[in-house]
Amino acid sequence: MEASTALSRIGLAGLAVMGQNLALNIADKGFPISVYNRTASKVDETVDRAHNEGNLPLFGQYNPRDFVLSIKRPRSVIILVKAGAPVDQTIAALSDHMEPGDAIIDGGNEWYENTERRIQEVTQNGLLYLGMGVSGGEDGARNGPSLMPGGSFEAYSNVQDILKKVAAQVEDGPCVTYIGEGGSGNFVKMVHNGIEYGDMQLISEAYDVLKNIGGLSNSELSEIFAEWNRGELESFLIEITADIFKVKDEHGDGELVDKILDKTGMKGTGKWTVQQAAELSVAAPTIAASLDCRYLSGLKEERENAAEALKEAGLKEEVSSVKSGVDKKRLVDDVRQALYASKICSYAQGMNLLRAKSAEKGWNLNFGELARIWKGGCIIRAVFLDRIKKAYQRNPNLASLVVDPEFAKEMVQRQAAWRRVVGLAISAGISTPGMCASLSYFDTYRRSRLPANLVQAQRDLFGAHTYERIDRPGSFHTEWTKLARQKVFTRN
Repeated sequence: MEASTALSRIGLAGLAVMGQNLALNIADKGFPISVYNRTASKVDETVDRAHNEGNLPLFGQYNPRDFVLSIKRPRSVIILVKAGAPVDQTIAALSDHMEPGDAIIDGGNEWYENTERRIQEVTQNGLLYLGMGVSGGEDGARNGPSLMPGGSFEAYSNVQDILKKVAAQVEDGPCVTYIGEGGSGNFVKMVHNGIEYGDMQLISEAYDVLKNIGGLSNSELSEIFAEWNRGELESFLIEITADIFKVKDEHGDGELVDKILDKTGMKGTGKWTVQQAAELSVAAPTIAASLDCRYLSGLKEERENAAEALKEAGLKEEVSSVKSGVDKKRLVDDVRQALYASKICSYAQGMNLLRAKSAEKGWNLNFGELARIWKGGCIIRAVFLDRIKKAYQRNPNLASLVVDPEFAKEMVQRQAAWRRVVGLAISAGISTPGMCASLSYFDTYRRSRLPANLVQAQRDLFGAHTYERIDRPGSFHTEWTKLARQKVFTRN
């Protein structure tokens, strides 16, 4: 009896910063936890932190066997290691000592099909498996992340009490829910990251327009973003943006933001999102535009050469002429509205991608609940997620956020400002690919008739792909060239 009371409630393997912070968060909530890392110094470091952060019930283990055996059955082990092969290696090392009914919970940013493969593999040994998206960065991991667990419901039930305490808390509950079967948790986290790419791109465009067309200083920008964060745009990303503009450069004059090289890094989840959208025939132009911008930002030297070459070819900078006629106050308000409307389109694209995948895989995702668990802890946490939650509660089969009565009204109210900003940016030669993609998406989606009829005619002419008609059922093929040329001859 004495031995069993000394066993940990849960284990965590992989003690880079995210792993350490999540383990400390679990211990902080009163759940005894065993930790393990292949490098012993990381174990020592985590044990020291647990001691310094309040004598937390965290116990270091130095080999896979001792680690697994120190956990109470049915065992639950979270692994937080680099996605791909390291996950398979960690599973192999741990599962040797695990017993049927024990569970492995992968908390990394993993490709969802890898999770589905691992579910199959560990099931052969009677083990349970969860792929759990964790959002909120290092701070979220320590103080309350948004958690997206998918896979074995039994594995989720075994740790539900822990996850609900560890997750970020918002007024309508903890930011965790059972997502669904298979790799759904990883897929939802991937789309969350795609939406995050879109959000960050749109914010950077708002900054570009205000700075270069509005001529706003960093201190003015900081005040504007802080003000926006008290209204409909209130969110983590807007809040941190206001802070970024305040930070002075310790190596010289001015603010640090102006000294940062304009090349954006990425880990791959944004690319996966766009690839999945293409696979499922779901339009996600705002997310795709944000990815393209990261690629273009990487071509710093080429961009500098292009600027020079086009200047020599006679390209004039239009910014100053546009700038002179701008009403600053109105521009700030217009950009706020353009940013909000663009965001709605970006989130609509992400939600539609989730819906398409859910239908394909039979995951039965609850979109209102996904919006709810993103309200706290995660990088895209924002007040307007509550409105998205309510939109899906009003209509779980909502075709798009754009046509929800509340959001539709807001889009209509903001579209004039949105068009002004995009038009102004185009005339000034300032690229706003995310805002343009969102606006094009909105304008395409709301039109009952598109010029796709001409594309269908072209496809039928050169490839006999056939077409449908608007006035009678069936598929049709026309000998376009023959008929067109024939008419030319009859005229002569």
